[in-house]
Amino acid sequence: MSNASLSPLPSADRPDVTARLRDALLGASFTADGLLELLGAPAYAALSRSETVPALRATRGDTPLELLVRLFLLQQPVPHARVADVLPVDACLESGWLDRAGDDEVAATVDVRPYGGPDGEDWFIVSDLGCAVGGAGGIGPPPRHAPGVVLGVGGASTTLAGLTVRTPVSAALDLGTGSGIQALHAAAHATRVTATDVNPRALHIAALTLALSGAPAADLREGSLYEPVADDETYDLIVSNPPFVISPGARLTYRDGGMGGDDLCRSLVQQTGERLNEGGFAHFLANWQHVEGEDWTDRLRSWVPRGCDAWIVQREVQDVTQYAELWLRDAGDHRADPADYQARYDAWLDEFEARKVKAVGFGWITLRRTGAVEPSVVAEEWPHPIEQPLGETVRAHFDRVDYLRAHDDAALLEAHFTLAGEVVQEQVGLPGAEDPEHVVLRQNRGMRRATRVDTVGAGFAGVCDGTMSAGRILDAIAQLVGEDPVALRDRTPAQIRLLVEQGFLEPA
Repeated sequence: MSNASLSPLPSADRPDVTARLRDALLGASFTADGLLELLGAPAYAALSRSETVPALRATRGDTPLELLVRLFLLQQPVPHARVADVLPVDACLESGWLDRAGDDEVAATVDVRPYGGPDGEDWFIVSDLGCAVGGAGGIGPPPRHAPGVVLGVGGASTTLAGLTVRTPVSAALDLGTGSGIQALHAAAHATRVTATDVNPRALHIAALTLALSGAPAADLREGSLYEPVADDETYDLIVSNPPFVISPGARLTYRDGGMGGDDLCRSLVQQTGERLNEGGFAHFLANWQHVEGEDWTDRLRSWVPRGCDAWIVQREVQDVTQYAELWLRDAGDHRADPADYQARYDAWLDEFEARKVKAVGFGWITLRRTGAVEPSVVAEEWPHPIEQPLGETVRAHFDRVDYLRAHDDAALLEAHFTLAGEVVQEQVGLPGAEDPEHVVLRQNRGMRRATRVDTVGAGFAGVCDGTMSAGRILDAIAQLVGEDPVALRDRTPAQIRLLVEQGFLEPA
């Protein structure tokens, strides 16, 4: 299916109409908070699962907000005369935001989803019809599976936005901008935002998202990933939710990068080092292959460009059958002719078999440009719940990397530490036992890590309030437990280093 089957887009050159439309939407409380209040939490959550019946039931009335929800989110035509009381209808028809549906009704040409910014901003994400809610599954007809379709907000989009470090920067780059959600976030703390996409329709929609959200315009460039970026252009922040799906072919622009295996994600990461300014961050979502006979962490470590620290987190792993089925459903192939579905399924498994791929990992990769002689590369698996937004946790991770790199064991013993906030201690053992089998420290914020410590480590962490050096605390513990203080000083810095690295202890 070609892009010709997709609806014509509103004009991106009518800022006067876009501003009037924004004012009208805000005036009717067509916002994230307004939707939640109107629909209720269950119906609001159902929209993210592509289920619209609860929202349709909640919008049977004739209030301005109900009309707008039916029009822009649920793709229902609404009476021209009624919506004229809410929107600048004639201007929206002329500029392409609305289209006539019969003699006395109008319909939206794009989906518009209210989206709450991190500081309470009322933003709007524009996407193709059927894609404002529920991701690729959408709520609309088959055109949502056209090659150039542009999706709205999905779980991957919000994950990337939440883990991005949000410090003020001069220049930010959004690679594969899609609907423009990452560029919109970046515009709130970057002086200049550049956004690229191989799909010209996505660039048009990203411009609409920024304008309708009241954000500054971005420098929009057509091309794949770094192709539209000059060799001498560098950035303080780079973000990308690329078309990372490992698939046999390039059917859908938003998900299939067209390179074999995980080559697109690998090349994206490898090319980033020379594009980052010193101290700059790059954040990517990615899929990677688990190849027979190869450790996935070794594969990912080989991607990290020279001169960059890296933190790689694998959040999920699927075997090749689960992975193929997920993306076949995403494309609607499970509703196709059974023979066609089987042929496509076979093609996916043939591709994996040829590459000796046994599973596919999903997660995030964060790079930071550093001048360190020996960069830090941490690759770990963490499938457990986390607390979003995670950007401050990500920034703090790299701060701790710098601290530990600058402090050898002797310096650690001279340093003062405090226990991080909301860390609790759990003792695990048989009921009635005099001593626990082991002690666990657990975070209730950020990554929500848990780590086992011995009695010395637990005692050390418990008294870290910044007043005494680590060495003096260990001397006091040695006296209490009757251990040689020199031996204790020799064996404990490794445990202190781990507790600092994982964020349980903070330098005072």
